[in-house]
Amino acid sequence: MSTQIDDSGRVADAPSHNFVYRVLPRWLWPYAQLARWDRPIGWQLLMWPCFWSSALAANADGAPDGGFSLELKLAHLILFFIGAVAMRGAGCTYNDLVDHRIDLQVARTRSRPLPSGRVSRLQAKVFMALQALVGLVVLLQFNTFTIWLGFASLAIVAIYPFAKRFTDWPQFFLGLAFSWGALMGWAGVYGSLGLPALWLYCAAILWTIGYDTIYAHQDKEDDALVGVRSTARLFGEHTKIWLSAIYGAALLFFIAAFMTAHAGLFAYLGLLVAAVMLAWQILVLDIDNPDQCLKLFKFNNRVGFIIFIGLAAALAHYNGNA
Repeated sequence: MSTQIDDSGRVADAPSHNFVYRVLPRWLWPYAQLARWDRPIGWQLLMWPCFWSSALAANADGAPDGGFSLELKLAHLILFFIGAVAMRGAGCTYNDLVDHRIDLQVARTRSRPLPSGRVSRLQAKVFMALQALVGLVVLLQFNTFTIWLGFASLAIVAIYPFAKRFTDWPQFFLGLAFSWGALMGWAGVYGSLGLPALWLYCAAILWTIGYDTIYAHQDKEDDALVGVRSTARLFGEHTKIWLSAIYGAALLFFIAAFMTAHAGLFAYLGLLVAAVMLAWQILVLDIDNPDQCLKLFKFNNRVGFIIFIGLAAALAHYNGNA
């Protein structure tokens, strides 16, 4: 079975109503698709650990005269937003370069810009470099420790696209890469790492494994045919049990991070709402329904938002009573 590109220039697994197709000229569409600008869920999930970490650091910072002003907090969030969009795009472009031949064999990805021939490998490499340059400019706005910490993440990013070839746990490697912001936000404030950031990193890794396992169930049949490994294939019919354990452990690490950072009550209330949302995902999940798997995967953007709002509310409440 083959997947054809329709006359509009869209790809099979991208929503046709996205702003990319209304705002950008048609010749830029393949590049937008390489960077997944038409699918913002990726940069959103990459961004939330950065936001959590910044907010957690601000909670731990405590005293209003601690030197971490409102202006600096907002500046960090803006930088992390830009960095998440740029580096997610660069990472997706790199991943497509690595998976060029595999994508040709998977129905859902066969119509992407590289396997469909709408973008050459050279063009994709240049585009990847430009996005990485934007990420570098963002990174250089932080302190020296954070800059080196950001560079350290590149080793994991480089390994991730190959993980599906040598382990049943590629989602773990994705978690290591996508959760790096849980360290960056804290380092951006303190110029070092603390125990709360490490606990938060562990929580984010587990959260990533969970939501990407749900995502991977969309492709499990194609993955089996081409030999791509995943936790979705590994867990199989026991996915709900595994997700319960993974999300449960993530919540424990979140609590440890909040406790060691002395986060306020609203942070825990936000986490409680997020826990209900995660439990609901497990309860309703149908691993044989690809459309539902995609919707539940995207639902995790709301989970990330709720956790951040809880931390932000805790900080606002503290400052209001200080």
